[in-house]
Amino acid sequence: MRLAVASSLAFGAGSALGQPAFKPGGHGAPEAPYSVRIRRDHFGVPHILGRTDADAAYGLGFAQCEDDFVTVQNSLMTSRGRQAMLKGAEGVPSDTLFALMDVNGTLDAGYLRDVPPHLRGVLDAYAAGVNRYAALHPEKVATGLLPVTGRDLAAFIVFRSPSFYGLDGVFIQAATGTLPIKEESGSNAVAVAPSRSADGHTRLLFNAHQPWTGPLTWYEAVVESGEGWHVAGGFFPANPFLLGGHNAHLGWAATVNHPKLHDVFKLVINPANPNQYRLDGQWKDLERRTIDIPVKQADGSMKTQSREIFRSVHGPVVKGPQGVFAILYPTQGGVRQVAEYWAMNRANDFTHWKSAMAMEAVPSINYLYADEKGNIGYLSNGMYPLRRADMGDAAAVLPGDDSSLIWTRLRPFAAAPHLWNPKSGWVFNSNNTPLHATDPSSDLKPSDFPSSQQLQPLDDMTNRAYRALELYGPDRAITAQAFNDDKYDVAYSVHSDEVAWVKDVLAVDPKGDVDLIAAQAALRRWNGKADLKSRGMGLVALMWLQRRVHKDWTPLQMVQGAIPILKKGFGRVDPEWGEVNRIRRGKLDIPVDGGPDTFRALYASPDPDGRLHGVNGDSYYMFMDWDRQGHLTARSIHQFGSATQDFASPHYADQSPLFAAHQTKPVLFTEADLKGQIERDYSPDEVAE
Repeated sequence: MRLAVASSLAFGAGSALGQPAFKPGGHGAPEAPYSVRIRRDHFGVPHILGRTDADAAYGLGFAQCEDDFVTVQNSLMTSRGRQAMLKGAEGVPSDTLFALMDVNGTLDAGYLRDVPPHLRGVLDAYAAGVNRYAALHPEKVATGLLPVTGRDLAAFIVFRSPSFYGLDGVFIQAATGTLPIKEESGSNAVAVAPSRSADGHTRLLFNAHQPWTGPLTWYEAVVESGEGWHVAGGFFPANPFLLGGHNAHLGWAATVNHPKLHDVFKLVINPANPNQYRLDGQWKDLERRTIDIPVKQADGSMKTQSREIFRSVHGPVVKGPQGVFAILYPTQGGVRQVAEYWAMNRANDFTHWKSAMAMEAVPSINYLYADEKGNIGYLSNGMYPLRRADMGDAAAVLPGDDSSLIWTRLRPFAAAPHLWNPKSGWVFNSNNTPLHATDPSSDLKPSDFPSSQQLQPLDDMTNRAYRALELYGPDRAITAQAFNDDKYDVAYSVHSDEVAWVKDVLAVDPKGDVDLIAAQAALRRWNGKADLKSRGMGLVALMWLQRRVHKDWTPLQMVQGAIPILKKGFGRVDPEWGEVNRIRRGKLDIPVDGGPDTFRALYASPDPDGRLHGVNGDSYYMFMDWDRQGHLTARSIHQFGSATQDFASPHYADQSPLFAAHQTKPVLFTEADLKGQIERDYSPDEVAE
């Protein structure tokens, strides 16, 4: 299904941004299809310089493979619906979902239609960089990977982007009757206008929390082409587009939002024919096909598993223990999000960036914006369905036999929750409701949005959101130091769930239980923070981990589950948080502050020795600062380093000590910035076979 968008706005790629001519650092351009230099700075961050956009994409594809070919390959096999060829049986659900979502059919219908020729050239060039690396390292290449094409990159974006608003969990719940336990991730983003800053600067924090490894881990790069593509910041493996950071004129940050963009319909199945469903009083046949999934076996051979998959007029159909459900979601049948990401990368001012967002092709995600002119903004981006006016219950499963409930259009871009240059002078999001995004006087109002739009609810707040309001809200003249320091806040608000849990535990009669008495004493002394010296934070963090697994547990049960873990690992229930919370990477083992849902967010996994090692949360982040004249200064840090999977590289964990110490490094954006900072300068075609 291809959705109509109720908007008259469109975005053209426009001309180049006036970047200087290609200057490959004194090296002659290689006699090869792509003309590009990769310059690695002292932290190993790749600075890609290409004559054309395609040249730069080729270099980026090669550089990402040098640093993390394992994840790039995994992402590309996923984009083919062939994860089981790489991972065996554990990849079968992903490949089944790939087929259910009909990603190949979407690409067949929309790739040539929705992706302009120039952009297809960029995607093909990135793929060529991957193929070049694979040719140099055939021993690392999985069966079925080569050749990689630009279409594979588009397929990965089409397949994965709906997961950010939880669509994968909807399919799993329909199939099993149970929501999956997901890796925790969140994000923070803050933009401050000159009117709210003490020095008249414009500031933006990009702090998107992601897993520390895997297909959605951050990769830092600076990319520049002679055709005007010039960006710095965070990329995902096998994705050639900047997803957070800045270009020469503006910056943006992203956080996950949770509007209800899908609808689930319970189908009425014909008792005489299980492959028919009722619609408007008539029986209709389910579309039905068989897919074959090659599955890698323990001995390396492949064995095919067959699956039947179904579709109705609503969308993909899932047969589960609670019935047969059809799922309608807004990205069915379109590849336009690829063009929107490209338009965001190439936007050269506020108007062009908003026009890029008005394409309404990226299905979800909050965006915080700032630029050299002092503009700031917040957009709770979403492909919001234009539902029937009475469809206001976000939790409802809809009857599948009424075609009037099947929406086919989207709300116009102007109807999305947004704040552009509010009088308050600042905006934020920490995965909370869009109706709390700044000072109350400038906030959006629930009455501005119909119930059928099904926004993230007003009461959907995180501790990070409460702390943002408590930190930035009272500060009428935010200084550069305060903007830096607030990022590292480790406190829990009195409004947070965690503080409520502690109060509940302290209210319990321990009835002589010595362990519970000790835990209560530790929690009574707890300073309400996740700083390194905090005692009691270990209990709070482990309570949080217990809650993830046992969602129905009371705070008392949670703390009772935490006590034996701490006693076994440390001989006491109140070790200092720095003893417990660690960054462990190769031979590196250092303490780190922060904790679940603090602004300095750290989510961890337990080790056999009772300690926790970080796996999610604060990862790559960037501070951006435009002075009164519009000159940009940016700082960034990665939780590990540029070589995200190269164990032998000196950049495997060289940023971790800085990350733990709240330190950053300068973003070397221009040729002048990079001068004297180059550790290595090469072309992919100069690397020996």
